[in-house]
Amino acid sequence: MSAGRRRWIVGLVVVAVVVVAIVVVRGRGGSQEKAAGAPEGRGAAGGDRPVPVLVGPAETRDVPIYLEGLGTVTAYKTVNVRAQVDGRLDRVLYREGQAVKHGEVLADIDPRPFAILLHQGEAALARDKAQLEGAKRNLERYQAVGGQHLLPQQQIDDQGALVAQLEGTVLADQAQIENAKLQLDYARIKSPIDGVTGVRLVDPGNLVHAADTTGIVVVTQMDPIAVLFTLPQDDLPEVARAQAGGPLPVEALTRDGAQTLATGQLELIDNQINQGTATMRLKAIFPNPDRALWPNQFVTARLRLTVRKGVLVVPAAAVQRGPQGTFVYLVGDGDRADLRVVTVERIEGELALIAKGLVPGERVVREGQSQLRPGARLALREPPAGAGPGSGSRAEPAPGAAPPPGRGGAPGGGGHGRP
Repeated sequence: MSAGRRRWIVGLVVVAVVVVAIVVVRGRGGSQEKAAGAPEGRGAAGGDRPVPVLVGPAETRDVPIYLEGLGTVTAYKTVNVRAQVDGRLDRVLYREGQAVKHGEVLADIDPRPFAILLHQGEAALARDKAQLEGAKRNLERYQAVGGQHLLPQQQIDDQGALVAQLEGTVLADQAQIENAKLQLDYARIKSPIDGVTGVRLVDPGNLVHAADTTGIVVVTQMDPIAVLFTLPQDDLPEVARAQAGGPLPVEALTRDGAQTLATGQLELIDNQINQGTATMRLKAIFPNPDRALWPNQFVTARLRLTVRKGVLVVPAAAVQRGPQGTFVYLVGDGDRADLRVVTVERIEGELALIAKGLVPGERVVREGQSQLRPGARLALREPPAGAGPGSGSRAEPAPGAAPPPGRGGAPGGGGHGRP
């Protein structure tokens, strides 16, 4: 074996001995620290070290009950404005996106052909009226001498029939004049509703016809405006009962629920359930003067069913779930954690409505309960002044703390409905 190879092997052995020595020294140091420290299993969970938690009292209050569903904004009325007569489009009098009133003129069709028809009708009426007047005078003369037996009765009767015939002709002429005036009015295309114009569909100079399906422009009514939204069919009995007692308020919120866009009322429940999705469709009407809602916009519709008076509430985050059911941690004697099984009626936003298990005034751990065991010592932090059961700053978790046995989190996850 060469000298270089021997030196390489000796160096490798030295490095291995150093590594083993370091591992042995560190293992002994850790054992000494463990022997000098707290016994295994004790710490925050064992109650030796106080666990910082945020607490607050269980309170009675009036709680509005809401149902939420995804909705789509739709125009209250939509009209495709079309020509009712044939002719050349002379003028477009609106701007795209302009707010227009009912009866406001939007466009003009060349009125001259219809004016000519009106003049022809007026001329025919004047002619037929003159003939009628002459026939009436002749009839009066015939009747005057008819009593003297100077004219046969048949001639008198024929003259009377001619008078009646000319009276009918005059009426027909008047109808023709009214029709010509109507056509002339149709040549001025007017808005049938209050609304907002869309994109111009036909430019001046084009020939338009009453049979055209494209139309001149689409006008949509924006104020008021409607929202169509869906709810599970299981909510139908509650909604129907609440609606029978009077109009139900509905809020239109942004999709994330962070901002209220408008407040209106429930107009109707659709007369059919969607069998494919097991949902019912509802329609709410909203005043929309500032146009915060726009057709085809997605919103969250929040329907208020009722207001529960004087119910006991705690923050929804305070309610935990375990093998024994739903429970909360209370501040017990000596500021120790006390586990209490409760019955939750429903989760409403950030509040849990408690049906059984608590009394008003008992202090409930609102935040920090993930580090607790029954009997653990508590370092209490009260919520800020004026903060309700569903508010408050978060408590920082103590490092190394273990979760309570059987903890499954708060029921409902902050949503609406029963746990």
